[in-house]
Amino acid sequence: MKGSNLPFQGTVEQERQLRDKLAELKPQGGALMPALQYAQELYGYLPYEVQKIIADELNVTLSDVYGVATFYSQFSLFPKGKYQIGICLGTACYVNGSGEIYDKLRNVLGIESGECTLDRMFSLDATRCVGCCGMAPVMTVNGDVYGKVKADDVEEILSKYSAKENKNNG
Repeated sequence: MKGSNLPFQGTVEQERQLRDKLAELKPQGGALMPALQYAQELYGYLPYEVQKIIADELNVTLSDVYGVATFYSQFSLFPKGKYQIGICLGTACYVNGSGEIYDKLRNVLGIESGECTLDRMFSLDATRCVGCCGMAPVMTVNGDVYGKVKADDVEEILSKYSAKENKNNG
């Protein structure tokens, strides 16, 4: 089971809330899906440590928890950055160079799709069509859409978000 590149940072309070919810859900049967949904909302993702608690409390196998968590796209095993980057690898974007942009993002950020930078600033997701084919290739950052992007534009786009952080922290 591939884990996150970041250490788990759950709190005692989050764990208490999760265990309370699991105790409430367990008698109902079919609790795994609502348990995962609650945990995802509580933590923002489903790290190994949280999956283990769910498995233990619901008396199901860790592989059952992992299987459901990886089957449904609504769940993530990785934390998300403050700025969530999506690069469309759908057909229109890909034939217009989104593969090069994706490679540049991976290189600059030092992460793969689904991962988050160590400072939790950026996360990267390879996506499929975002409905902006006329603007291909398309990159999104927290809902901001960038069209006709070139690999050479990546660092400038990222610097806008880094500058926001420097401004907020400075």
